[in-house]
Amino acid sequence: MTSQVKVLPSGHTFSAGAQETILDAALRQGIGMPYGCRNGACGACRCKVVSGDFAQLDGYSSKALTEQDKAQGYALLCRAQARGDLVLEANEMSGSRDIPIKTLPCRVEKIERIHDVAILKLKLPVAERLQFLAGQYIDILMKDGKARSFSIANAPHDDAFIELHVRHQPGGHFSDYVFNTMKEREIMRFKGPLGSFHLQENSVKPIVFLASGTGFAPIKGIIEHAIHSGLTRPMTLYWGARRPADLYLRELAESWLEAVPGFRFIPVLSDALPDDGWQGRTGFVHQAVLDDFADLSAYEVYACGSPLMVEAAHRELTTGRALPGDAFFSDAFYLSKDGTKP
Repeated sequence: MTSQVKVLPSGHTFSAGAQETILDAALRQGIGMPYGCRNGACGACRCKVVSGDFAQLDGYSSKALTEQDKAQGYALLCRAQARGDLVLEANEMSGSRDIPIKTLPCRVEKIERIHDVAILKLKLPVAERLQFLAGQYIDILMKDGKARSFSIANAPHDDAFIELHVRHQPGGHFSDYVFNTMKEREIMRFKGPLGSFHLQENSVKPIVFLASGTGFAPIKGIIEHAIHSGLTRPMTLYWGARRPADLYLRELAESWLEAVPGFRFIPVLSDALPDDGWQGRTGFVHQAVLDDFADLSAYEVYACGSPLMVEAAHRELTTGRALPGDAFFSDAFYLSKDGTKP
């Protein structure tokens, strides 16, 4: 059975099969629904069901969809199937509707290892081009049928290569391969672009970026896109890491201080040792934002990295610093769909 789904306030409609999730059906037809992890962990695709029946499948986080959410008629679209015609209320993501999701081959053109992060440059076939929005991600398709998600670290205008930042997770299937076995000129396959984390270009609000670890990757792409587009909105980047070496592209971030009017960069370390000689900010990166801003009601915040950081930032900035809920954009790096390390 095929159901018809209408999205308010846009009025866009799409069809959904009984055996596919509502999110998969929307993406298949180019509807720009908000989403992130696609496995029930992040809650980015949570939306209000105005009318109609649906099945909420098991396998999602209770933080992504609470009992109170369900009582109020909310559904997690990546873990929900239509059981008849539906009307949903959701803020569609402008800009992503007309971008096709492709499965493409690519060649590993360059591997640069900095501390425990490998920067991969992937080359597409000559006749292919990946259209994407700065901040989106791709799924690397493994030979065993599993997928590993990585943010695109370059901006759309700089698309000679697709740049990925892969942190080494000992025991991680893909990251162990990248650090121990992968050679340049290898051929891989990926699917993308995916995700609804990208710059809201129709806004004029000043921006606060929050990154932890390799959460810097998509924010790098967004900032480079903003620079290329001549964006004049004030931007402040907070980049959190454990120790100085974990700020693996610190010099690049510092170069933006001179190149971009109104740009500020605040690195924050949580576990600096005396031998590091660190003279900068310490503690949790989201706490640094709380310390620096008493009122974020006129700002937008883009947060990317560990789920704990993203969840804490959302909770404390919206409740304690007056940040509107619809001005917080995030991409949390959860475990892979099969629960293993990346």
